[in-house]
Parts: sequence; C-alpha cells; structure tokens
Amino acid sequence: MTIDTLFHPKSVAVVGASRTVGKVGHDILANLVRDGFQGTIVPINPSADELLGLRCFPSLGEYGEEVELVVVAVPQPQVKEVLKECVKVKAKAVIVTSAGFRELGPEGFVLEKELVEFCRRHDIRLLGPNCLGVINTENQLNASFAGAMPKSGGISVFSQSGALCTVMLDLAAGRHLGLAKLISIGNKADISEVDILSYLAKDEQTKVIVGYLEDISTGNNFVKAAEDASSQKPVVIFKAGTTTAGLRAAASHTGVLAGTDTAYGAAFKRSGVVRADNFESLFDYATALYMQPLPKGNNILIITNAGGPGTMAADAVERAGMRVAELDRNTATALRDKLPRVASVGNPIDVLGDADPERYVAAIEAAQSDPAVDAILVILTPQAMTRPAETAQAIANTIDGTKPVVASFMGGADVMPGRKELTATGLPDYESPERAVAALKGMREYAAWQQRPPRRVTRFRVNRRRVERILSRRQRIGLLQLGEVKGKDVLGAYGFRIPSGALASSSEEAREVAERIGYPVAMKIVSPDIVHKSDLGGVHLNVANGEAAEDIYDLMTIKIGKKVPDAKIEGVYVEKMARKGLEVIIGMTRDPQFGPMLMFGLGGIFVEVMKDVTFHLAPITEQEAIQMLMSTKSYAMLEGRRGNKGVDVAAIASGLQRISQLTTDFPQILELDINPFIVGDFGSEPVVADVRMTLAPLPEEK
Repeated sequence: MTIDTLFHPKSVAVVGASRTVGKVGHDILANLVRDGFQGTIVPINPSADELLGLRCFPSLGEYGEEVELVVVAVPQPQVKEVLKECVKVKAKAVIVTSAGFRELGPEGFVLEKELVEFCRRHDIRLLGPNCLGVINTENQLNASFAGAMPKSGGISVFSQSGALCTVMLDLAAGRHLGLAKLISIGNKADISEVDILSYLAKDEQTKVIVGYLEDISTGNNFVKAAEDASSQKPVVIFKAGTTTAGLRAAASHTGVLAGTDTAYGAAFKRSGVVRADNFESLFDYATALYMQPLPKGNNILIITNAGGPGTMAADAVERAGMRVAELDRNTATALRDKLPRVASVGNPIDVLGDADPERYVAAIEAAQSDPAVDAILVILTPQAMTRPAETAQAIANTIDGTKPVVASFMGGADVMPGRKELTATGLPDYESPERAVAALKGMREYAAWQQRPPRRVTRFRVNRRRVERILSRRQRIGLLQLGEVKGKDVLGAYGFRIPSGALASSSEEAREVAERIGYPVAMKIVSPDIVHKSDLGGVHLNVANGEAAEDIYDLMTIKIGKKVPDAKIEGVYVEKMARKGLEVIIGMTRDPQFGPMLMFGLGGIFVEVMKDVTFHLAPITEQEAIQMLMSTKSYAMLEGRRGNKGVDVAAIASGLQRISQLTTDFPQILELDINPFIVGDFGSEPVVADVRMTLAPLPEEK
C-alpha cells in the first residue's frame, strides 16, 4: 500500500491536540495551522470545544467524516484505542509520535508489534512510533512537532532520530538550503527506510536524498531500494552504530577482518549510496551534490591566494585518491598573460595574497576551458586587501556550469560576507580545504558509480550436485568445520585448480602418495578439531623424498597428539607442492543482514598486520571483482610496478566470482577462506594451497 497519503493528505486529524504551548499535541496542530496546510485540519481533544480557531471534537468517531492522515500524540496506553477510532474514519495513514514501545524493551516490543498487526489488518500505513512526524514543503504540510516550515527546495531528509531531524532542519536553514520533505521514521515499526527510499526515488520534487540511520531493517530490500534510488538521484547516508556481523565468533581470517561495520560499507558501495563519514559531512556532501554538476573525472584544479592552504588542498586531493590536475600548456600560457609575473600558474594556481576578484575570474575561466580539469576548488584567505564579497560574486558570475566548483573561504568574521554571498548564489562553501575536497570525493565516487557498466554476473559451469552431497552429509553428522580435504573437494567442483594429493593414514601410505604424485610435496595434518594447522606445527613444505615423508608423518602425528590430545587426527594430507607465486587470500563471511561478503587481500604481513583487505557483497561481476583488487593499497604489487613482475589479475577476479557463485548457491556456508591462493604470471592458473569452511547447523525440526 502506498505511503503517498503521508505527504499529500486531503485531511489531517491531530489526536491529543492540546491548548498548552510546548506540548506535542499543541505544537503539531500549531504547525499545521501556522504553516498554511490547505486541507482539512481536525483537532481531537475531549476537553476542548475549540483550538487555534478550529472546532475541536472529543474523538475521531464523533467527528464522523473520513480523515486520510491521523497524527497520534497521546500517551502510549491510549494509542491502541485511537487506532480503533482510525478505522471508523477510514484513515489511510497514521503517525504515532508517542514513545514507550520497542525502545523500552521486550514488553514495549510486544505492544509495538500489536500496533503493526492491527494497522496491516486494516490497510493503514504506520509511521513511528516514537517519531517527530512529517514535513512536505510542496503543499505546506507540517505534521510534526519540529520548528517552522523550511523553505522549499530539492533535498529530502529522513532520520531514525527525531532529535537529529531538528538538527538537520537547522543545518539546512543555516546553509540556506531548501528542503522538499522531512521524515522522522522513529522505531520504523511499519514504514522503514526502504519505503522512504522507494518513495523519494520517484518523487519529482526530491533531487538529493539525505538519511541518518542506526540500523537497517532488511538488508537485501535496502540494497535494492537504495540501488534504484541512486540510479535516479544522489543518496547520502550517515550510518551510526554497528552491524551484528562482527559480534559472533569468527573462525576464518575473513570473518575476523570483516569487523563491525564492514557490511554496511559494502552495501552502500554496491547500491551507490554516498556514505558520510560523520554527521558534519552529511550536509557537506549533500550541498555539493545538490548545487553542482557531477565531475567527469578525478582531476582537481586548486586556485588559491595563499601557498599554505593550496598545499593543504593538494595533500587532501592525493589522500582522497584523486589527482592534482596537470594543466594544458595553453592554459598556463593564457594565465601568464593575465596574472602577475610572480604568480604560480601550475597547480595549485596561486593568484597571490593581494588578488582582486579579476584574478580569480581569470583563473576560473582558464580552468573551465582546460580539458584536463574535471573539478575546481577555489580557496580564499583574508588578507588586508582581500574583498571576499566581491570575489564571491565574481566567482559566481564566472561559473558556466560545465564543471563542479566548490569553495573554501577560510577564516571567520572577515570572510563571512563572502561566505554569505557564495551561499546566496548557490556555491558550496566549506570552512577548510579538506572538507571541500571530501565533498568532491563524494561527488566523484557517485559519478563513477553512475558511469559503471551494466551489472552482468557470470555463471560458471560447475558440479553443484557434488557440493550438495558433501555439505548436506557434513551438516547431517554435525561436522560443520570443513578442513582442507573436503574444502578442496568443494572448490574443485566449482572450477578451482587443486594440486594433486591424497589423505594418508599411515607413514607408509604417505610415502606411497608422495612417490605417486612426485616430489617435492607438502604434508598437512587433517583434523576437524584443528583450524589453524600451522600454529601447531601441522604443516611441512618441500618434503623431498620418501624417507622424509615417513619421518614427518610419524613426527607430526605424535607431536600434535601431545599438544592437542582431544583432537581427532584423521591422517595427513600429502599434496604436490604448488609452484612459486604471489600468495593472496580470498574468502567470504556471511552477514546476517546482507548475506555473503567477499574478501580479498594479499597474504602474509599485508593481511595479518596491515589488514589491507577489501570487501564486496555477492553476487559480484567481473568489473566489481577487479575494482576490489584495485581498491587495496597493495594493488601495485599485483600490477608489477617498479620492476616487479605482475600477476594475472583477471585470474584472481575469476576466483572471487567463483566464490561468489558458490556462496550464493549454498547459504549454509557461513565462512570460507582460501589462504593462500597462489597466483602466477598472466595466463597461468591460480592454485588453491589451503582452504577451510564453516557451515551452519541444520535447523531444528519443530
């Protein structure tokens, strides 16, 4: 059922309307009246005949006529009875501002569930409870107990926190930003962020969506709704709190490295959401995305009247993964003719401390015509001869709208006239170059997401039936940790290259296997009770002959038997030594909200110490897999820069796609590590050197 009634009701009733200023019921009614809502307004209060010039009714039932939207502002114990009255007036939506539900614990959760079930039985959409309400500037609807109606504009805001709704209203007013809609979703018992994103995606008044979330109700639905919304307009979200994924014990490297907030980051990346790093950047990003065109690339030009801030900006650009643009030779020549001889015409362009507005105009005109420049950052510091307001006006008049321009007028009272002029003319202005660059980075990431190729997930030919047999048997007998032997069986069925090898149950058999597959071999202890074999001395590499194979078998089983006396030793896996190559780790951990998260990182110190890893939600495309590799700091080692030989990046990407298919096909796989995954030169097939998996137990029969 649509939620449009929340924003475009023909009639609104306020149950709990009060004559006392400062009470929620009074303020909601006052906002509706003062801000000019043109529909019917119905105050409900059994102790009053008239409120704010409107006839008051003792109950919805006694009003008798239909009401499309009902705002409930009564104490929690009375809410259920009010909802029964809503049915009598055929309400299509209700806003419950009352607190005292889920946020109070189990008893409140039950009460809230009863509200939702009642509303669904009667086709009523519920916003809240424990929320601030709704504002729609399009029709002057202020069905909230926030402050005055904001001016109309193109940014729509939703928030899980009612208090932060009022903060965002104040921030928008301070930046002279107009809002389209404001929605406080509160406990989101019925209407959630998914409903709001889906609605605002289609709302013509909304140009940018801004959100504050503490949790997400349904991960998959959120990703779909956010992806659909992001494909039409920018979505900027600040996520507070953490996911539960990191709270459960993780056996794999992937599970441990996933951390507490990784799943949300992966979900935002997948769906095109611009993630605000903090509350301050929420409106920093939204302002730039609303006011300026998207950059076509990541080459940034800096214009400044002081060297230090220009250097700060250049550092920030590099740290953000963007580039300080190299100016075209013709641009530099043109600037030399227009700027003083001692001015710098490189990048940053230093127009000098005594710069007048004309110098800024000359620099901006040159930058706008230079094809090597994708975005422009203008910095002004207050010198004795600086004219901030005139400079701001000149900048605004020069901009032609072909490239994004952001400003950082640094300082306090001296530059305030200039900052006000920038805001009035629709130019994003930031207190520091770093904040301005961060906004450009958010714009660039969103532009790159929009320019991505269509998502086409490759489906490989695999032996799915074999994997079904292996996993179902292990679940039936309760052996939920798959070690190397069974793990490699599973991966082999999904097209991974597995070195020749076999399980030996005696020293003689170990020698026999080694001689059959050829030396040198690797020997590894096999036990369902031992996850980290190498920590216990359960791995021996480069075993060169039969005598050594027999000795190592005996020595390994005896020593580990003493170290872990309760462990069940199934034998020793004897395997052909893999050729030398670069060791990487690829894996998966299953988030309870968003499903399988794929992980990639280089092995050794890069994963253990530096934690240089990246995550992405499955299913994954080839392009997304390659982007995963490129997003690591160690990607240069894969490419083979500075004289080092590179490896087959496409082969690693293929491995990630195969894990994506495997873990999407089999949701009972909770964690998976291929570590190490040995990758060689271009055209060579990577080898699975070791693997482990964790399965979910079978659900208990009812």
